[in-house]
Amino acid sequence: MEAKKGYMATAKHLMISPTKMRRVADVVRRKPYAEAVAILENLPQKGAGLLRKVVQSAAANALYQNKNLDEEMLYIAELQINEGPRIKRVWPRSRGQRDILLKRMSHIIVVVDEIRKKGV
Repeated sequence: MEAKKGYMATAKHLMISPTKMRRVADVVRRKPYAEAVAILENLPQKGAGLLRKVVQSAAANALYQNKNLDEEMLYIAELQINEGPRIKRVWPRSRGQRDILLKRMSHIIVVVDEIRKKGV
């Protein structure tokens, strides 16, 4: 899936499962930047802190690349939580058997863009 136009930031190989990250991402998707950061600072999940860093990085990229922008003009245009590689760990079981524990990783892609005025 191709990313939208805007200012992008990514974080790869985060040690949290994508399903846990998607629960947090659904709360802030398509929200204004300031509101999204305020929500993420107050959520108790581990994924909220990781996602907040990536959203702030995307906003910093936008403000650096376009000096005419302000934080109030930004919103989260796209937020993808993709699955990264899996680390396989072995749990010993009875009678010489084993179980495999999959430690899942996430990749986060955040695109912020400026809010367009209606009628312009």
